[in-house]
This record gives sequence, structure tokens and C-alpha cells, in this order.
Amino acid sequence: MRKTTPYAVIASLFLFGTGCAVHTKPLSTSDLMSRVAADRLAMYEGQETVQAPVTLEEAMARALKYNLDHRIKIMEDALTLRQADAMSYDMLPHLVASAGYSQRDNYNASSSINYKTHEQSLVPSYSSVRDHFTTDLTLSWNILDFGVSYLQAKQQADRAHIMNERRRKVVHTIIQQVRQAYWQALGAQQMEGRFEPLLAEVRKTLNDIECVEGEKLRPPLETLNYRKTLLEVLKQLEIFRDELQQAKPRLAALMNLPPGQPFNLVVPPGMDVPGLCDNLSAMEEKALLQRPELVEADYNERISAADVRKSILRMLPGIEVNVGGNYDSNSLLVNNSWIEGGARMTWNLMSLLSGPSQYKLAKGQAELVKAQRMALSMAILTQVHIAYQNYQTQVRQYELAGELRDVEKKIYEQTRNAAASGSQSRINEIRSATSTLMAEYRNYQNYAAVQNAYGQVNASLGQDPLPETVGSHELSQLSLAIRNQLDTKCPAPEKFYQRAVCRSSAPVTPAVPPLPAGLR
Repeated sequence: MRKTTPYAVIASLFLFGTGCAVHTKPLSTSDLMSRVAADRLAMYEGQETVQAPVTLEEAMARALKYNLDHRIKIMEDALTLRQADAMSYDMLPHLVASAGYSQRDNYNASSSINYKTHEQSLVPSYSSVRDHFTTDLTLSWNILDFGVSYLQAKQQADRAHIMNERRRKVVHTIIQQVRQAYWQALGAQQMEGRFEPLLAEVRKTLNDIECVEGEKLRPPLETLNYRKTLLEVLKQLEIFRDELQQAKPRLAALMNLPPGQPFNLVVPPGMDVPGLCDNLSAMEEKALLQRPELVEADYNERISAADVRKSILRMLPGIEVNVGGNYDSNSLLVNNSWIEGGARMTWNLMSLLSGPSQYKLAKGQAELVKAQRMALSMAILTQVHIAYQNYQTQVRQYELAGELRDVEKKIYEQTRNAAASGSQSRINEIRSATSTLMAEYRNYQNYAAVQNAYGQVNASLGQDPLPETVGSHELSQLSLAIRNQLDTKCPAPEKFYQRAVCRSSAPVTPAVPPLPAGLR
């Protein structure tokens, strides 16, 4: 019996451990399907449906209100604010209430021994009953902890401001993406249905040439060159058509619309080039004042300065003051309730050794943050200049694209008339029609590039698309606020290329520049 006891104990422990083990089962297909259905419902829950053509301001408002990335930043901002509110309570004194009950089977009696004679000097006695209960309410406050908690609360409040600046950065990025995607989608909308007839004509002509090649009605090299030309045209048209089909889904994703949901965009009366109100010097000043990255760096500098002050406070002694009320039901006490108070000073002497190094570390961190802010300021000034130059470049490219589109249209009219009279081949007409269509599409692309460059300038300046306060978060009110904020009414830039004004019908002989002196 004694030999089987250890085995029984081991077996019991094994069964106990096995029973306490946690077993989980993998997610089933039905669980995953339920999660997918719930997520799809939550992604588009509470959104206003698209009932009319979407304006640029409405697209921006939808992106700011429904875009999931922006929602995440708003939630992070709110969480940081709650953390700042929670840390502010650390500055309050500690108020501790306690209650207890004590009972024993005999009296807590004791006697005394004479120190010199080592004999009992008193008969055994007790000063408390066998069962009694106690309560107390104590208020304590550590002045050093209050100072550190105050600085930590200030730091957490600055971190909340940092999260707000990061949210501003996300808003600037979303607005810029929406601006670019909107104008690209509008160009695709204007070109809808323009590529399919030409593609059908190219395929029909390609089939005819293949028949001519099969019947050997023309020289093989000539038909092969025709086929090569048409295949290259077909490839270009397919590429441009695919680009058109991807434009609206990109904008729909930014507005958080369900994939495949149809919507139309408002066609503006004209494709005017947005102008800039400020010169480069004023733009630099605005960027240094408004960019969220620099404001975040300012808050980081304040946080680092608070770290320096905390390192100094931690080297000081701590003073704790406490006061409290007490009650004891012990019937042998003369006073069953009393108020007690006191003060105590504590000093961690090891902080005198580690404190200077902590102070130097905090000072070094503060200097690093300041140097990073200076480097960031230089980078932001560079971004402003690059954005401005890119804006000028895109405006010039857009003007050239418009001129090229007009020329391509005139060439196509001449080629079409010549093909109708038989002096030009059908392939030349198709090639000219393709060039005209692509020139028109590139014109829309260049205008979208101008709008994107204009948005980059605004983003480099840190300009917010919304005012600080909005009366309502309805789409109509957000759209109106964005329109008022972005409607700067700045004059359009001057045209880089002016058409020549011919004063006479006589042929103009182009001026030939003189040769260099060494070549005369």
C-alpha cells in the first residue's frame, strides 16, 4: 500500500494538470464568414448614399468623414485625450478608506519582565477584547510625487496635441489624394465611350488586312507593316482604356464607397488653372508656421524640457503629509475614535549618484529634438520650393498639352478629308484618330497633374481644408466649409506660351541667328 501511494499522487497530479489545461478549437468557416459579413456591414454603416453627381468638395468631405484611415487617426486622438485626462488625477492626494474585523479564541493578554531582576513585574493583563472591528479614512499627499505627476500630465497633454497634428497630416494627405483622383476620374468620365468605337474600327481594319495577307493581294512586307502599325495602335488604345477603368475605383476607395457602386462627377464649366496668392517668401513663412510636422516638433521640445525638470525633481527629497480619522470598537479603549496626522520626509540617496547622469541624458535628448526640428525646417523649406517649381512645370505642360490637342484635331480633320477623297490610306486616318484621342486624354491627365501640383503646394504650406470649428458634420455642411476654405480666389497664373499675332498676310521669313565669330 505504501509503494502505490507515490504513484497515486503522481497520477492525481497528472489528471489535475490535464484538467486545468486550456484547449481551444480553430476558427471554423462559419465563424470567418460571420466576421466577414459583420465587417462588410460595419465598413459602410451610417454612410449617406450618393444621390447626385459628386463635386470635388463633396468627395473631400466624404473622404474626411468616412475614410477608414482618417477614422483610425480620430480614434487614436480621442484615446490620447482620455489618457491625458486620466493622468491628471495622479496629481490628487491619495484618499484611502479601510475597514477590518478581528476575532480570536482567547484574550491577547501579556505581562512584563523587570529588566534588571528578570522577574515578572506585573500580573498578565489584556487591553483589547477578543473580537472588534476597525475603520479609518486617511488622506496622504506626497509633494514630490505631485510635482512629477504635474509634469507628466503636461507631457501627456502635449502628446494629445501631437496626435492632433498627426491627424492633420493624414487629412492633408487624404485631401491631396482625393484632389488628384477626382480630376483623373473626371477625365476618365469625359472619355467614356470614346475608345470603344475606335477599338472596334482598328480590329475590323486588322481583320481586313489579315484577309488581304491571306489572299496575297499586296506584297507581304507591306501587309506586315500595316499589321504592325495597327497592333501598336491597338496596344496603346488598350493601355489607355485600362487606365480609364481604374480611375473611378481609386476615387471610390478614398470616399469609402462600396466597390462597383456607380457614381458620376460634376463637370466644371471650364478647366481653369488654380492660382497661387503668395510669393515664395510668404509661402516659406506660412510653411514654418503651419506645417504639422514642425508643430509636432515644438511639442516634442516641450516634452523634452519637462523631462529635464523631472530629472531635477527626482534628486530632491520627498515630503509626505497625511491626516486621517480612525475608529476602533474595542470596548477597553478610552477613546474609540480619534484623528491622526503626521509628516514624513524620504530621500533616496542613490538618486544623488544617478541623478546627474539622468539630467545629462534629458538635456542631450532636448538638444537632439531641437537639432531635429532645425533639420526638419530646412527639409520643409526645400519641399516648398520643389512644390512651387513642380506647379510651374505642370502648368507649362498643361498649356503645351492643350496646344498639342488642338493641332492633333486639325491634323485629324485634314487626314479624314484626305482619306475620304482617297488621297490618304485608312490606316493613316486611324493613326491620326488615335493620336487625337490620346492627345485629348493626355490633356485631362495634365490638368489632373496641375491640380495635384496645386494640392502639393497647399500641403507643403500646411493649409487645412477645414476651419478649426465646423457647425455640423453633415456632408452638406462639410462640403460648404471645404469650399469656403479652399476658395482663395487667387488670380490665375500668366500663360507661359502666347500665340503669335500676325499683322500681315505676307509670308514671314524666319530670322536666322548670326553665326559665331569663329565660323564666319
